[in-house]
Amino acid sequence: MKRSLISLSLILGLLLPVDMAYAEGEIQIRTAAEHVGGYDRTLFKHWIDADKNGRDTRKEVLIAEAVVKPKKGTKCTLTGGKWISSYDGKSYTKDASLDIDHVVPLAEAWRSGAWAWTAKQRQDFANDLTDSRVLIAVTASANRSKGDQDVKTWLPAKYKCNYIEAWVAVKVRYSLTFDTGEFL
Repeated sequence: MKRSLISLSLILGLLLPVDMAYAEGEIQIRTAAEHVGGYDRTLFKHWIDADKNGRDTRKEVLIAEAVVKPKKGTKCTLTGGKWISSYDGKSYTKDASLDIDHVVPLAEAWRSGAWAWTAKQRQDFANDLTDSRVLIAVTASANRSKGDQDVKTWLPAKYKCNYIEAWVAVKVRYSLTFDTGEFL
């Protein structure tokens, strides 16, 4: 595995912001070829109710990202509320119109090192509410057009710089590797 030290790196030709959480001096980015094979989405248990409050990870993200807060209905459903999908700028008033996207897709995480994680580590990654850059509420169509692609082959129509910053931050935070296709 090749190790690279990069300070204020150029990722896809865009300068990472100086105020990025990991830009204190140098950030360590590990590069490696992607791990091929063995991925199965069910290996990443997601949408759990970690704090046992009746709201799973999906609902927690929807509540956190609402521009008009929804009310909690019966059986922990959400009613009302308004969301803006950062990927395409569209606004929605029905939470069912939104997907919760893993900024670094689960399959990409697998190819970048999560294949070596424990089941608990994969679950923690898939449900991380401690860093708002890991999960984001977006339109279902934007999420599905992205699929499991990385930044070399897919970027959102809007929100490009923020998306790249989040991508790098999540990969660094979880010690995931970058393949050379993610760089110029």
